[in-house]
Amino acid sequence: MTFAEIEAALPANAVTLVEAPFPQIASGKVREILDLGDALLLVASDRLSAFDVILPDGIPGKGILLTQMSLWWFARTSGIIANHLLPDQAAQFSRWGIDSMDLRLRSMVVRKLRPLPIECVVRGYLAGSGWKSYCESGSVCGIALPAGLRQADQLPEPIFTPTTKAAKGSHDEAIDDARGAAEVGAALYERAKAVSLELYRFGHERARAAGMILADTKFEFGTDSAGNLVLIDEVLTPDSSRYWPVESYRPGQSPPSYDKQFVRDHLLRLSWDQKPPAPRLPAAVIAKTREKYLAALRSLMAQGAATA
Repeated sequence: MTFAEIEAALPANAVTLVEAPFPQIASGKVREILDLGDALLLVASDRLSAFDVILPDGIPGKGILLTQMSLWWFARTSGIIANHLLPDQAAQFSRWGIDSMDLRLRSMVVRKLRPLPIECVVRGYLAGSGWKSYCESGSVCGIALPAGLRQADQLPEPIFTPTTKAAKGSHDEAIDDARGAAEVGAALYERAKAVSLELYRFGHERARAAGMILADTKFEFGTDSAGNLVLIDEVLTPDSSRYWPVESYRPGQSPPSYDKQFVRDHLLRLSWDQKPPAPRLPAAVIAKTREKYLAALRSLMAQGAATA
């Protein structure tokens, strides 16, 4: 689909509860995992989480934008690592009688795999919690960095800073290489680390060509029955990544972003303890956040068309 077709298909109201006639296996902060028997239906709702808390207001069409961006990246990273998508998604939807265009646009039919119990985070710039940690200790997740770095500075090399996978309402916990290897096995951990860094470098290059800086991101992986590593969930979206516009990037300050940092910044100005229940979002914040997700996909798809 073209960007214009995707934008035209976005709903006016947020879809925070997904309706589909399949058994539910799990419900995440954003996604629902439904059982198709020999496959899974992964559906992205319009829910939004911040500080690991699901907010009461969704962003209309966000799940569609996340899914379409993931599909864009999955198609371009398949040479680096296999992903969980079953071939010919349109045929898969027809096979399971999924006729709703809204449901199709926010869904992926994927293989059943065993997810790794860690999230694979790669940071290429000093931002967010990484900047806070650096100010306090000169390091990020135990990795020492050069002195004198400014907020939003590019790091000498991207760093791998994995975390645990927290349940809804809990916070992810940073872990080091030793614990990561203990969680998944040394060989698999090193493979996940190497692939994560390669995916980040690829994403950073392609995003830069689209006028965006990929500051950091999170990948999730699973394994198949043979133990092969497979890229799963979402990839390089504004929910799993921090994107900045190249034109307004200035080290020494927090750059404007295409991701939900805009919502985080709004919430940080409130007297909220970052525990449920979260406060409601003003209509203006919802509209601006939606435009940021739209802008990120628009930039990528425009760059992709220009280089096709």
